Amino acid sequence: MDWKTFQALLSGVNKYSTAFGRVWLSVVFVFRVMVYVVAAERVWGDEQKDFDCNTKQPGCANVCYDHFFPISHIRLWALQLIFVTCPSFMVVMHVAYRDDRERKYRAKHGEDAKLYNNTGKKHGGLWWTYLISLFVKTAIEVSFLYILHRIYDSFYLPRLVKCSESPCPNTVDCYIGHPTEKKVFTYFMVGASGLCIVLNICEIIYLVSKRFARIARKVKGRGRHVPVHHDDYSDDPFNNHSHPMSKLEMKERPPSFNTANKSSLRPPMLRIEDKIRASAPNLSIPS
Repeated sequence: MDWKTFQALLSGVNKYSTAFGRVWLSVVFVFRVMVYVVAAERVWGDEQKDFDCNTKQPGCANVCYDHFFPISHIRLWALQLIFVTCPSFMVVMHVAYRDDRERKYRAKHGEDAKLYNNTGKKHGGLWWTYLISLFVKTAIEVSFLYILHRIYDSFYLPRLVKCSESPCPNTVDCYIGHPTEKKVFTYFMVGASGLCIVLNICEIIYLVSKRFARIARKVKGRGRHVPVHHDDYSDDPFNNHSHPMSKLEMKERPPSFNTANKSSLRPPMLRIEDKIRASAPNLSIPS
């Protein structure tokens, strides 16, 4: 893989990442890949030649070196960087799969048809892919830190080691080349790996909390549109006035006795003169 292809892949990962993911990618690329390529690889380049033992017994130095360095730091970090960056490419592959489905869907239903509003938006399956990639990256980082801690006794590199492995004739003293410089780079790479673990955990918390907040807003929005149904009668069968009545119910309900008394249903009283005038016949004779 050349640097242009690697840069294109990293650009795709950076495009579909959150803020924590972009910081994580910067830490991996600047503080781990660049340090590994520029400085660390040169420090461990001649480690076996600088591993000197105070004996000329053939094979003793090689056996002692293999005993104290079953796997080199530089090769272990190379494997760690490869395995750590691979889960991030899962997101890029998932987005590419969505783009391909979108292209086929538009070719079948027209250019205006859309299968996804945004193929790079972390919803549905892409959200799960992104979350799983974070868990995988965190597990890989922790696993490699545990391996380095288990092999090299808490990341410590002594200046002098004593070896009694066969074919050494007796217990011999072996000296590690550049022990202080290797110790500094070891602590630096371990610290960068720990920082990446913290960033992954923060990103997991951010994604999960954001998802729960979105679900809570949806549930709250649905609750506002649900009509509330009241019972027609209260628990007390002799008291039905606990709930307010609507205007339609008041119109349909017959008036009570007091309302009927207060209403002016009776005809107005006529005056006596009007009664007499109405009852007396008109005896006038027209002229």
